[in-house]
Amino acid sequence: MTTRLAILGSTGSIGTQALEVAAVHPDRIKVVALAANSNDKLLAEQLDRFKPSLAVLADGAAADRLRARYHGPARIMTGEEGLTAAATLAEADTVLTSLVGFAGLRPTLAAIEAGKTIALANKETLVAAGELVTALAKEKGAAILPVDSEHSAILQCLQGERPDTVHRLILTASGGPFRTRAREELATVTVAECLRHPNWAMGRKITVDSATLANKGLEVIEARWLFGVDYDRIAVVVHPQSIIHSMVEFVDGSVKAQLGRPDMRLPIQYALSVPGRWPADFPRLDFAALAGLTFEQPDTGRFPALALGYEAGRRGGTAPCVFNAANEAAVNAFLAGEIGFPDIAALIGRALAAHTDVAAPTLGDLCAADAWARSFVDRLIPARK
Repeated sequence: MTTRLAILGSTGSIGTQALEVAAVHPDRIKVVALAANSNDKLLAEQLDRFKPSLAVLADGAAADRLRARYHGPARIMTGEEGLTAAATLAEADTVLTSLVGFAGLRPTLAAIEAGKTIALANKETLVAAGELVTALAKEKGAAILPVDSEHSAILQCLQGERPDTVHRLILTASGGPFRTRAREELATVTVAECLRHPNWAMGRKITVDSATLANKGLEVIEARWLFGVDYDRIAVVVHPQSIIHSMVEFVDGSVKAQLGRPDMRLPIQYALSVPGRWPADFPRLDFAALAGLTFEQPDTGRFPALALGYEAGRRGGTAPCVFNAANEAAVNAFLAGEIGFPDIAALIGRALAAHTDVAAPTLGDLCAADAWARSFVDRLIPARK
């Protein structure tokens, strides 16, 4: 059976790797829609190679450039209308959502409303709106399959297991490039240093999130909604080698782990093939060559964003949305050179402390909380005053 795939975020790290998987399996995957933000040059190349029926650029000027450079049959759309069209395209049965940040929420909700299978690489969707998204998915019978390597690992470990046998989920973290830095040295971290992840090649925002451990906070909240496990049964352990991608501990004390080289193509392909597996020539592990596998407790004193993620998740309501929005705003400010590395977590903490939670939020409540958090952080950045 051929998977008819729409990719939201096709020019980003996950999107380009998903297209690598599609290129290896042309008999299994038919790309029917591609959507991106503003990279019209790369999108034009993707259109020529994969020949989808719909192309979308969120940026209107970029869409105009695409119309000038591309002369193929794909229909070209722009803005939120275009993203929604790609997410709900009748031809598509699966939508891979890898748009960055809160911007991925509305298209993902539209895809769920249309009954699509969701291959979810936009963790912010479940962080900001987990209750809303999972309720709609249940109502529409839409499967949500994780693309994140950690959640894919858990999904793989849970295959064939009963939910009542699960004791806890254990998410692994590389610890980022500053795992061994003293607290006082973190104030001098540069953007260039932060973007040199020791194991993974990822986009700028997620690479910074990995360095602050905010990414693990986001993943803890995402895991709660994906797998229906409460926060007291979701643990994080630092595993610098990034060989074990996550683990599940069962009630009898047995632990299952999913191992592999740090290569996002594997979880992407698994999300598209589950419950089966497709052959691939991904790099294999050479166990004899491994120097060792080590584990540490995360240091939330030096990296408080992880603890803030747990706090936001346990508070529920609009708090996770505020955690996500404040983090996005702070990371953007750091990447722009406007704040220091430790300021990212400090700004998240101040936003959470100042926010009044709304329980059982509607989409309107979430959009308001998102806008409030971004504005709150913006007002605290000295360069913008």
